[in-house]
Amino acid sequence: MSAHPRETTSPKAADAIAEGLDEAMIRTVVHQFYALAREDDVIGPIFPDRVPDDHWAAHLDQIETFWTASLLGTRRYEGRPMPKHLAIRELNDTHFMRWLALFRHTVSTVCPPVTAQLFIDRSERIAASFRINIAMHRGEDLVFHPPLKRESYP
Repeated sequence: MSAHPRETTSPKAADAIAEGLDEAMIRTVVHQFYALAREDDVIGPIFPDRVPDDHWAAHLDQIETFWTASLLGTRRYEGRPMPKHLAIRELNDTHFMRWLALFRHTVSTVCPPVTAQLFIDRSERIAASFRINIAMHRGEDLVFHPPLKRESYP
């Protein structure tokens, strides 16, 4: 019997750890990604009203903690990102596509291949979950909710 296609193509955290994934790499990814994101014409304008400059260090720490929990299994993350994203009225598929494109670019630049793919797979699942939750919260019809198209960067 053959394995499910996703099982054979999705990297495991242990493979990424063997390749060098650690908290320092996650920190580099988070900081490089958000440096790009804050300057981006599409998603950059979302941040100033929600994360003032004097709160960025704490925000980045929180995101690092999220990713270390997600990829390394640490148990330090206690946040609830969904309510904050639900409150962003202008958030739409254009933002998600750009976020994912910037994120793919960042991890492909910073990380070795297996680790980059693990980040990408996880980020795409997170985006899909957020999109569905936001659509349900807004009362949108989920029957015709197509998957996101991949946007390239730059």
